[in-house]
Amino acid sequence: MNATPWYSRTHAALPPLSRRGFLWLGAGAATAYLAGCGGGEGVGGAAEGEGVGGFSGEAYSGPDVTLDYWNGFTGGDGPAMRALVKKFDAEHDNIAIKNNSISWPDFYQQLPAATQAGKGPDVGVMHLDQIATNAARGVIVPLDDLAEALDLTEDNFAPSVWGPGIYEDQRYSIPFDVHTIAMYYNKEHFKEAGISEPPTDAASLDEALQKLQQAGFDQPFWMPNLWPAHLMFLSLLWQFGGEPYGGDGTEATFGSEAGVQALTWMVEQIDKGYSPTNVEADAQYTAFKNGDTSITWDGIWQINDLQDSGVPFGIAPIPTIGDEPAAWANSHNFFLPSGAADDENVANAAKTLIGWMSEQSADWSDAGMIPALNAAREQAAFMESPQYALKEQIGHLHFLSPVPGLGEVTPETIEVAVNEAVLGTKSVEDALADAQEDAAKLVEDVLEQYQG
Repeated sequence: MNATPWYSRTHAALPPLSRRGFLWLGAGAATAYLAGCGGGEGVGGAAEGEGVGGFSGEAYSGPDVTLDYWNGFTGGDGPAMRALVKKFDAEHDNIAIKNNSISWPDFYQQLPAATQAGKGPDVGVMHLDQIATNAARGVIVPLDDLAEALDLTEDNFAPSVWGPGIYEDQRYSIPFDVHTIAMYYNKEHFKEAGISEPPTDAASLDEALQKLQQAGFDQPFWMPNLWPAHLMFLSLLWQFGGEPYGGDGTEATFGSEAGVQALTWMVEQIDKGYSPTNVEADAQYTAFKNGDTSITWDGIWQINDLQDSGVPFGIAPIPTIGDEPAAWANSHNFFLPSGAADDENVANAAKTLIGWMSEQSADWSDAGMIPALNAAREQAAFMESPQYALKEQIGHLHFLSPVPGLGEVTPETIEVAVNEAVLGTKSVEDALADAQEDAAKLVEDVLEQYQG
C-alpha cells in the first residue's frame, strides 16, 4: 500500500467530522472486541435492516448483470484486488464487474448519500468498524442468508472478527481479511548490533534498543505523537488488561491504570533517548523506510511498500510489553447496499461475488493482508507471504465493538490524550483523565442519537 500519511490514517481510521456530521464508526478505533468474545451477539441500535433472503449458495444463473463494486483499495492493495476481479469475470459469463476504487475518506462520505439517491454501489467492501453505523442508518442490509448458504460460522474465521458484523441480531457483513500492526525491524541494523532474534517483550526490546544505540544507531525507535500512535496505545492498553470503552460502549474507560501504564511506556521511549521528542504522523515510518531507524510499529499494509523500497526489513508480532499479548486489528468486510436489495438478480449476483471472493481470500495475501478465513490461512499463498510471521499474533487480535457512532469519540479524546502526553504538554495522568471526561460527554451524545 502507498505509504502516504493520509492513506495510513484512513486505512484504519477515518478523519473526524463535526459532532453534527455523519457519526461514523472507525475514526481511530473504538472499543475492544476481545478474542474470547462469542460471535452470535451484536449490539442493538435504532434500525432493523431488510434484505433479499433465500440465497441458495449456487452461482447466479439469471440474466446478464453488471455490478458496480465499490472499495477503497487505491494503494498497493489495488493490483491484488484488480487481479481477483479479472479472475471472477473470466469465470462468470453472466456477471460483469465494474471495479470502482475510491479513497476511503471519499468512500465513506459518498456511500450514504449515493445509496439514498439510487446511485450507490451494487456490492462493496468496508471496514468492520463501519458496519454497525451503516446498518443503523439503513445503508446496508443483512446477509444472514448468504452466511447460511455458504455454511459460514464464527468457527470458520480468525478469532473475534465474526461478532462485530452482527447488528440487531442480524449479520450485515462477510469478513475478507484481518489487518493489524506489527513490528518491523532492519535486518542489517540488527546484524551490526549483534541481535539475532526480534524482541518479544519489554525487557528484550529495551536490550535490543540499547545494543542498537551502542552500534551507532542513536535513535532506533521513533515514537510518533500522531498516527499510528493511538493504535500503539490501544494495543498496549489491551496488553495491560484495560479497555478503551466499557459497558458495550456506554462509558469511556481508557484512563484506567492500564491506560496510564500503556501511555507511560510510550513516553519512556522518548525519555530513554530512543526517539526524538516530536515525531509527526508517519515520520517514523518514512525514517524506517529510508534506513534511518531500526524498529517501527506500523500496519501490515506497509509490507508491499517496504518490499518495493529495498530496505532489508523483517516483520514480527509487536512485543508483549504488558501482561498479555494483544494487538489492535481491523478487517475488510463485504456488504450489500440497500439499493441492491431492490433487485433480486442484482442481489443474488452480488452475493455470488461475495461468496466467490471469500473462497479466494488466500490470494488476497498478495495485498499484504491476512485472510480472515481459517482455511485460506492454510494455503501456500498466505504461508509463503511475509505476514505469515504474524501467525501467532492472530489469536490475540482485538477488534472494535459494533456500536453505531462510537468512532467519533476516539479522535477527539484518545488521540488527543496520546498526542499531549507524547509531546509532553500534559502528564500522562492528566492527559488521560481530561480526555476520558470529554469522552463521557461524547459517548452520551452518541447513545442518544443511535439508541435514545
